Amino acid sequence: MTDPNVERKLVEIMRIISESDKPVGARLIADELHNRGYAIGERAVRYHLRILDERGFTKKHGYIGRTITERGKKELSDALISDRLGFIISRIEELIYRTDYDLNTGKGNVIVNITYIDKDDFDNAADIIRYAMSQGATISSKASIFEEDSTEFDIYVPEGQVALATVCSITFDGLLLKSGIPVSPLYGGLMQVENHEPEGFVDLISYNGTSIDPIKLFLRRKATSVLQTFDTGTGKMLANVREIPAAAAPKALEMLELAGKADIKGHICIGEPGAEVFYAPVSRGMVGIPVMTGINAVAAVEEAGIRAETLPVSTVMEFRRMKEF
Repeated sequence: MTDPNVERKLVEIMRIISESDKPVGARLIADELHNRGYAIGERAVRYHLRILDERGFTKKHGYIGRTITERGKKELSDALISDRLGFIISRIEELIYRTDYDLNTGKGNVIVNITYIDKDDFDNAADIIRYAMSQGATISSKASIFEEDSTEFDIYVPEGQVALATVCSITFDGLLLKSGIPVSPLYGGLMQVENHEPEGFVDLISYNGTSIDPIKLFLRRKATSVLQTFDTGTGKMLANVREIPAAAAPKALEMLELAGKADIKGHICIGEPGAEVFYAPVSRGMVGIPVMTGINAVAAVEEAGIRAETLPVSTVMEFRRMKEF
C-alpha cells in the first residue's frame, strides 16, 4: 500500500489535471502544488505521475503533459468524499515519526518550515530573521538556504525566489517520541507577551480540527506583533502546545535541557498535571508543554512589509547540514 502522504499528493495532482481543459506538464503541476501548500519539486511530480499512469488514472500525451482518464475521474470523486479535517495532524504525526535526531551524537533529521522570499527582498528579510534569532524568537539559529536551481531535499524553489528552511517547533514532539515519551500536538496559538515574558494564550486552534496549519492561519490573519514585542516587551507571538503523560515530565525536562545545549530551544515550561498551561486546556493525567514557534521570525519579516510565503511543518532535514544563519 502506498504511503498516505504519497496518496494525498496523488489526489491533489489528479485534481490539478482535472481542472485543466488541456494536457498539463510536470512543471505547471509543481507550480500549482506549491500554491496549494505542497513543497514538492518537478522531479518528484514526475515520480507521482508515473504512479498515476500505471494505475490508469492519467494518460500521457508525449511531451505536452497529462490528462485525467474516466477511471481517474471516478477515483478522484471517491477520494474527495472524505473530509480534509485532520489532514494537518496526520501529516504532523508522520513527520514526528520521521524525526530521528540524536541529541547525544548530533546526527539525524529535524522538522523544518520552508519559507519562500523574493530574491530582491531576501537580504532585508535575512537581516530581520537574524535580529529575531538574536532575540530568542526562533527554535534554532541554524537554517538552510536554497536557490531556484537547487535539487537538494527535493525542495522546489519558484523562479525569482529563495527558499529558507528553519527548524520547526514540532521537532520537540519528535525528540520526545524518540526519548520514549508519548506526545500529542494539541494547539497552535497566539501568545500574549508582557514585559518580555509569556502571559497566556489569547487564541487557540486545535490541530485536530483544521485542514490548514493553525500557525499558517495566524500568519494569514496578520495577528502577530513580533517586532513590537522585541522593542517594547509587549505584543503577540506564535506558540503551540503539546501534551505528554504527567509521569514522563521529569524525563521530558532532561530531554528539553539537553536539546537546549544542542541549539534546539524555545520551550516555555512544563505544566502541572491536568491543569491549563497558559490558558490552554490539557487532558487529565497529562501535562502541557508550550513552545514558541520558529515562524515568529517569518512573522516579523511580514510585519516589516516584506512578502513571504511559509509552509509550516514542511519536511525533515539533516540538522548537522544546516548552518548558523
